[in-house]
Amino acid sequence: MSRISVGIFAWTGIVLAGAGYLSEARPQSSNPVPPPGSQYRQVIDRYCATCHNERLRTADLILSTMDVEKVSQGAAVWEKVIRKLRTAAMPPAGMPRPDKATYDSFATYLETELDRASTARPNPGRPGIHRLNRTEYTNAIRDLLAVDINSESLFPGDDSSYGFDNIGDVLSVSPVLLERYMTAAGKISRLAIGDTTTAPTLETYDIPKLRMQGDRMSEALPFGSRGGIAIRHHFPLDGEYVIKIRLQRGRGERPPGLAEPHQLEVRLDGARVKLFTVGGEQKAGDPKQVEYEKPAESEMPADADLEVRIQVKAGPRLVGVAFMNETSVPEGSLQTRVAGFYYLNRRVKDIAPSVGSVTIRGPYDAKGPGETPARRKILVCRPSGSESEDACAKKILSTLARRAYRRPVTDEDLRALLNLYRPGRSEGGFEAGITMALQGILVSPDFLFRVERDPANLAPGAAYRLSDLELASRLSFFLWSSIPDDPLLEVAARGKLKDPAVLEQQVRRMLADSRSKALVDNFAGQWLYLRNMRTVRPDPEGLPEFDENLREAFQRETELFLESMLREDRSTLELLNANYTFLNERLARHYGIPNVYGSHFRRVTLTDETRMGLLGQGSILTVTSYPNRTAPTIRGKWLLENILATPPPPPPPNVPSLKDRTEGSKALTMRQRMEQHRANPACAVCHTRMDPLGFALENFDAIGKWRTTEANTPIDSSGVLPDGTKFQGPAELRKILLSQPEQLVTAVTEKLLTYALGRGVEYHDSPAVRKIMRESAPSNYRWSALILGVVKSTPFQMRRAAEPTTAAGLR
Repeated sequence: MSRISVGIFAWTGIVLAGAGYLSEARPQSSNPVPPPGSQYRQVIDRYCATCHNERLRTADLILSTMDVEKVSQGAAVWEKVIRKLRTAAMPPAGMPRPDKATYDSFATYLETELDRASTARPNPGRPGIHRLNRTEYTNAIRDLLAVDINSESLFPGDDSSYGFDNIGDVLSVSPVLLERYMTAAGKISRLAIGDTTTAPTLETYDIPKLRMQGDRMSEALPFGSRGGIAIRHHFPLDGEYVIKIRLQRGRGERPPGLAEPHQLEVRLDGARVKLFTVGGEQKAGDPKQVEYEKPAESEMPADADLEVRIQVKAGPRLVGVAFMNETSVPEGSLQTRVAGFYYLNRRVKDIAPSVGSVTIRGPYDAKGPGETPARRKILVCRPSGSESEDACAKKILSTLARRAYRRPVTDEDLRALLNLYRPGRSEGGFEAGITMALQGILVSPDFLFRVERDPANLAPGAAYRLSDLELASRLSFFLWSSIPDDPLLEVAARGKLKDPAVLEQQVRRMLADSRSKALVDNFAGQWLYLRNMRTVRPDPEGLPEFDENLREAFQRETELFLESMLREDRSTLELLNANYTFLNERLARHYGIPNVYGSHFRRVTLTDETRMGLLGQGSILTVTSYPNRTAPTIRGKWLLENILATPPPPPPPNVPSLKDRTEGSKALTMRQRMEQHRANPACAVCHTRMDPLGFALENFDAIGKWRTTEANTPIDSSGVLPDGTKFQGPAELRKILLSQPEQLVTAVTEKLLTYALGRGVEYHDSPAVRKIMRESAPSNYRWSALILGVVKSTPFQMRRAAEPTTAAGLR
């Protein structure tokens, strides 16, 4: 009997007795109503205990002795059971299985019991101390000081866990890293204030050889331009700077395409500062035939004089270098020939010259720090004389420290900063003192670490609500990967952020802010492996059409797609079935989609079902392939982990590699090679789940191009799921995945919660995940509903106090 039936039975009995229809003398039934959980003991004994018992211990799971009537006592185990029930993953194929009603009712019973226990005694977890990772540090400097830094040149990469690099437990601090923080703090503080003693520096911006420059390369470059680069460069002082251009080389030292003259222009903040004429030298014979001959040693390089010295105001400026577009050569033909030239070293004619790098040197004859966004943000007051310097310094430093420390500043905080300011003031003046104190802020643990402190006199292990200021930091680093802004800090300092209406208002405000693009760059970039697009290296022999333009187009498509979903607050289910994407000509041609021209991206409605959603996007298909072939196992594993929330176990040791591409004189398809691989029982356990999903995408090659044959054999993209469901190709797989939308929403919610908390999702977080899903269902699982659900959840708003330590010092 279900719980609802029992409740109705009891309520009916009370009503009837009260109405006089039941007498006290009536004998009680000899068969009392069984407890709600007892009926599921039989389910376990029949379908589960055969393998999961004390003798076999299959998957290290013992269900034969679990008390199904006291679910909360075995929460960790029952959460695993729920996952298997909801996905009908167990019992394995070929074994007796319960019907769907039994699957659903058993899972619902377990979820209800666990959710009730979690509400009565919440366990929000206890994230560790969180060091700002490289991305968070970069964004914090941007928002604190209005300075963009290249953190990759300052710090090593961060370790990852649970799929993300913001997990507190792995963000360790070494002596070398501390030294890097000290060095970076000095450089950044001097750059932000404007150090007039700065010596000329040199920074080079390279353009990859495999980036084809046959069209306008950036919206920051003017219409009618071709190739080149747009650079956002920070000029530290008012002064003179030298901009030097180096052209792209081919096989030799002479840049190709110089038989005819070409116009190359340099722009600063959109205004032309120099126009060069490049090429046009005539030689004996056909210049097209001698274009790549190595010049004589006495001959000056063709780009030796491509430099200009200009006066520039301090601050971030846009430097544009591009050729004027004089050619009518179709982008496609130019791209194909240039890719072949650079990759395969072939002889190529009629190639237009292209920009290889731009170097900016300076400042020379510096005039002063000027008026930059950084100085305006830092110097919120200017002393009128020596008598007002201390008051102004206090105002500047307290404002900076409040933002950097993400809380009100104490007298002790300000005293420590003034102790740094005064020696600097004595040696170099007011701004030198501010620079010294700013350096102290940037190396302070209050800036570099997010520390949530337990309240005093709290029972060990007790759950408690975070302070509003701690909640503000969690919120800003979740949505922006950066520090809270002034409006959020103001609300938190007044103790208003705990108000649900105020909290929701702040979340919606922050999602509408451009800084929320961090959810695309950092959250989705790691969740979907999109960051890996930067480092993939498809085989140039087997996939010669891959170049930097295609790499960038793949990444740009998915970023624009995800950003549109967030900005338009669309359903997360559209990750799989969206009938639109964002394309430019290069990518549209790769997909076989007509009537898309030019290098700029635009929204395109899709009519081909195979391309809809993430499963048809080149970025996902490329990062889940090997350099020289597709990888059904990797693609299947990606789907299980990121779309179905059912990751496979790690592979056993000493797994044999795939067979060769050929067997005798016969070329083998990927499916044939994988079938041989699965013949090994140790491999078949996991591959039975992963491979059918991956094979559904086998019509897409290793860089996402549609194909119908492999090794002169028609591609078989059919598959069978463990429950016996059959499908053919990506369109049918998509329909199957969407027939159980809860799996996708579970995956998205768990990934969001992991990223938001900076720790892995544990079994005790599952009730919160289910609550988020229930409350977002009426909106069809819109992004805002899931994000608000995470922010309002117990794990996000609460924390567990420290447990007593043992004699060994372990919790």
